[in-house]
Amino acid sequence: MKTNILKFAAASAVAMIAAGCASTGGSSWNNEPPPPANPAFAAEMNKFNAQFPNDKATKYEEVSLNYNNAKKLDERGNCHDITKHPVVIILTLDASGKVTRTTTDVEGKKAECFRQAYAGAQLPPPPFAPYQKPIRLR
Repeated sequence: MKTNILKFAAASAVAMIAAGCASTGGSSWNNEPPPPANPAFAAEMNKFNAQFPNDKATKYEEVSLNYNNAKKLDERGNCHDITKHPVVIILTLDASGKVTRTTTDVEGKKAECFRQAYAGAQLPPPPFAPYQKPIRLR
């Protein structure tokens, strides 16, 4: 379990770095409260963690992250600058790599924007389906 969390953390760090360094909205965000948590998120993260250890899943994490960054899927809808708080989204992929469901760790306008941005998106086919693909978005 600890290894899975470390893999996710490493993938999240890469995703954040690859997402770039856009403006963070200025001083008006200093006192911005965090968005409310999504209670459904923990169950989806447990599904992701259950996919490991699996060499094919580990390799797919890198492939899918590179694809996401190359296609700039996270830039759809200009969601990053809505608030300062990051969002973790879990994409549920079918056998072809199409996003069939999205779940975010929090609720709010930014989370909804990312859910809409990734709804129906196409990623490379995963090693098995359904596949849970988390992405940390700044």
